[in-house]
Amino acid sequence: MNRAELVLAVSEKTDYPKADVELIVDEFFNLIEQKLVKGEEIKISNFGVFYKKARLARKGTNPSDGSPIIIPANSTVGFRPSKILKAKLNK
Repeated sequence: MNRAELVLAVSEKTDYPKADVELIVDEFFNLIEQKLVKGEEIKISNFGVFYKKARLARKGTNPSDGSPIIIPANSTVGFRPSKILKAKLNK
């Protein structure tokens, strides 16, 4: 499901205008992004936790010529599903 499909699905399920749902979805993701950039966790009950995750520098291989390279340290987003979500996924 992409962003447009999410907006449409929420709009159809709630009978809210698509434009209003689009604004809410955009603001929801903007808030999550702002909190992650600050290093804060986003805990959504019965769903899971999004968190900023650090990756250490590591060795890699240049795919075009096979030479060794160093991949610099960076940050990414991690996700830990809640117990409830895990249970639903494993039914």
